[in-house]
Amino acid sequence: MSVIHGVFILWITMILLVLVHNLENVEGRHHSHKKGKKNQHPSPPYNAPPTVPSDPGNSPSDCNVFDVRSFGAAGDGCSDDTDAFREAWKAACEVESGVVLAPQDYIFMITSTIFSGPCKPGLVFQVDGTLMAPDGPENWPEEDKRNQWLVFYKLDQMILNGTGIIQGNGEQWWDLPCKPHRSPKGEPVSGPCDSPAMIRFFMSSNLVVAGLKIQNSPQFHVKFDGCEGVLINEVSLYSPKLSPNTDGIHLGNTRDVGIYNTIISNGDDCISIGPGCSNVEIDGVTCGPSHGISVGDLGVHNSQACVSNITVMNTKIRESDNGIRIKTWQGGTGSVTGLRFEKIEMENVRNCIIIDQYYCLSKGQGCLNQTSGVHVNDVSYRNIKGTYDVRTPPIHFACSDTVACTNITMSDVELMPHEGHLLDDPFCWNAYGVQETMTIPPLDCLRQGQPDTLIELSQYECN
Repeated sequence: MSVIHGVFILWITMILLVLVHNLENVEGRHHSHKKGKKNQHPSPPYNAPPTVPSDPGNSPSDCNVFDVRSFGAAGDGCSDDTDAFREAWKAACEVESGVVLAPQDYIFMITSTIFSGPCKPGLVFQVDGTLMAPDGPENWPEEDKRNQWLVFYKLDQMILNGTGIIQGNGEQWWDLPCKPHRSPKGEPVSGPCDSPAMIRFFMSSNLVVAGLKIQNSPQFHVKFDGCEGVLINEVSLYSPKLSPNTDGIHLGNTRDVGIYNTIISNGDDCISIGPGCSNVEIDGVTCGPSHGISVGDLGVHNSQACVSNITVMNTKIRESDNGIRIKTWQGGTGSVTGLRFEKIEMENVRNCIIIDQYYCLSKGQGCLNQTSGVHVNDVSYRNIKGTYDVRTPPIHFACSDTVACTNITMSDVELMPHEGHLLDDPFCWNAYGVQETMTIPPLDCLRQGQPDTLIELSQYECN
């Protein structure tokens, strides 16, 4: 990953130098920014994205800063400021190191919008105030698509940052009659219907998201689809524990990603990694309550899924339904390989370590056993410690009947009951690997070496 970080640092530094040159006369104005907390976990070197004063004034030196108020935004939390943001974006897109500025102490309501490129390099979308979605489906414009709110499309070297809040107003979406989820009392209740993802980056490269609070999304908070070169640092994502389908960060067909020093608390996976992802490093993340960190869903509808080189380290997962999970569907092909989970602290987590190759949403026809499966290979768990919820065993390896999980490494794994006593031993099915140290609880079910009849795996390999 060092090459990736070197590229990040190089182009961020170049953007910073250009922006500082353009804004050198702004430096003397009185303004303040909250300083980020000192990193609590070791992580690669990181240069903060450039920021500008939240009230840039009218000096000619501010020619690259496009305050949305100058384009007609009211910022009163009631008026529709969409057109102002679109016009500010167009203006900033046409200059190098242009800045779209949503200043502090204002609330900007905008509807579903695509901010598209290509743009000149170094574009910054800086939110120091509050950016707010329409309040629920009844206030969603009929002409707008309901599956997404803010989309950033075909961009290179773009930064989304600031000291403000991006508010999704998801409360009314969570109770629409489509997807079952749990009520506070544990009963199944209805869930979202085609609810919008909050922020989506699509077919873009060299992206930075930093410093923001992103909360209460109707569905996924931040999605990256078909992207390359993503840096996320010191972001806070929040939605209530029982909000359905509110994944914090979702990656799909995206590679070369770093997620650092970020706090996520939500009603689904805090980070989900889908098919086509590679070279992802997660370091210094606090996760929970949530559904944990998940690699999946892979192989759905007999598709090929390829995921490789994922590292999760120096991370805390608390009060979550799952800890670190790999989930695949029966009938898929492809492979999950080169996964490293290291220095992870669990606090009252169900299913702390889980590989589920029988994943299914319901007990219908799509859940039948099939002869093919995604090959899970070369997965290591090192220095995984903490406490688990005793309603389920802390370690669960349910691997395909046909395609065994291979080269699983366990080292310094110590998981103790949060309350009570363990009722069931760890579970393994067709899982092969090695224990470098004794695991707590004992993992006697992990088979040593390789399967006796290792099937031809070339059909599962990914290019």
